[in-house]
Parts: sequence; C-alpha cells; structure tokens
Amino acid sequence: MSTHGEIKRVTTNTLQWMKQHGEKISMLTAYDFSMARIFDDAGIDVILVGDSASNVMAGHETTLPITLDQMIYHAQSVIRACQRCLVIIDLPFGSYQGNSKEALNSSIRIMKESGAHGIKLEGGEEVCDSIKRITGAGVPVMGHLGLTPQSIYKFGTYAVRAKEEEEAEILLHNANLLEAAGCFSLVLEKIPAKLAAEVSAQVKIPVIGIGAGPHVDGQVLVMHDMLGITKDFSPRFLRRYLNLYEDISDATKRYIKDIKDKDFPNEQEQY
Repeated sequence: MSTHGEIKRVTTNTLQWMKQHGEKISMLTAYDFSMARIFDDAGIDVILVGDSASNVMAGHETTLPITLDQMIYHAQSVIRACQRCLVIIDLPFGSYQGNSKEALNSSIRIMKESGAHGIKLEGGEEVCDSIKRITGAGVPVMGHLGLTPQSIYKFGTYAVRAKEEEEAEILLHNANLLEAAGCFSLVLEKIPAKLAAEVSAQVKIPVIGIGAGPHVDGQVLVMHDMLGITKDFSPRFLRRYLNLYEDISDATKRYIKDIKDKDFPNEQEQY
C-alpha cells in the first residue's frame, strides 16, 4: 500500500507510517508560491523551505547571511501554495545557537507568522536542550547531521563527512540523542551510504538523505539543482531531471529576437 494519492494531508505521523511500511519519502526545497504549488500538486511528501535560499535565491556564497525575517517571508509564500505536503522551515544561522530560549522564540515566530508545520535545525548534542524546549512547546523538529552548511567555516570544506570511524561513531551517537530529544525526523547530508544505512536502521524516526545513499527512508534535493536551474554545482549525489538553465536561456533569446524582429506581438496578440 502507498500513501501516494490517498492521503489528504501529510503529517509527521504519515512519515512515521511510511518508514514503518518501507515507503520512501520524497522531499524538495521550495522558496516561493508558484514552485511550491507545482510540487504540492505533483504529490511531493515534504517541502523544505531551506536556508539554501541564501545561495539560490539571494546569491550568497554560504547559507549564513539569510535572516529569520527572510526565512519567514519565504515560508509564508510556500505555505500559501500547499494543500497536501508537510512544510518544514530551516532555522537560519544565528537564530538558535545562542541558547534554548532564543531557539524556542525563533521557532514560535516561524510557526505563528508563516503557518508552517515544523522547523529544522543543524547539530547534535549541542542543540539537544533547544530541541527539547521547542518540542516541549508543541513544535515538531527535524534534525540535521553530517555536512552541516551553517558550520562551513568550522569545517572549511564541503567534503564528505564521517568517513573516519571516530566521526562516524559521534554521528551515530548524535542521531540517537536527537531522537531521544524529540526529533520527528532527521536529515543526513553527504555521509557514507553504509553509515547512513546504519543510522536509519538504528533510529525509529524517518531518516532523509542528501548524498547519503539509498538505504535511508527518503531523499531530498535542492529544487534549483534537481531542475537544472543551477549549472555550476555538480556533486556526485545530484541527479538533474531537467536542464532548465539552457531551456530558459533559449526561450529568453527567442523572446528577444522576436521583439527585435518586430514579430512579437503579432496581430493575434493585440487588442
């Protein structure tokens, strides 16, 4: 049995059911109304309003500059489009690392001002107090381990994480801590497939991978990468389903040419 087409609204309980029954979870990022409506209509299970908006929407080199106000704006736009899928919002850098009270306040702002269904934050043991406080207030929390882009200056590289045994053991330990702290789900980014399989088998909550192999409970990609809107980012884990950069560039050139040639608008395209 599949939930696809049968469920009217995906919830955290739906994702748990999917893990238990071996149905893979589909997840994409989105940042605006129009794209979110397409994804929701197509039947995506989860939309993540990612802090990757900092890169793909605002043009920053890292995810660090985006603010809580900007994340709420993107979240509001996405929520207005979604009738079926679960919508999760990234807590941006600086909005939760200070202390658990700040983390709770940021989460409450997102939930109240956007109507989102939950939040996501990066980190392991160091954020467990914040997760307990946020979930204690009734806000669902998705965790994020492995490559954590908000810590890019600490790591100094976007290379695969947890390849060495010591870091792998810490990641596994942190996954169990996040589950115990109350996370309903967990994202694993850019780690060895074997380790991701071990995490997914050990925790009871759904595990979503990005560059973490096939033996997890679901997959997430950044919308711009999946659709081929970005062209300079080609990690091994990325599968492009379209090449929109070329298609849109082509269409734009034809549009320009038609205007220059005085072909647009023609007689049928005027009043």
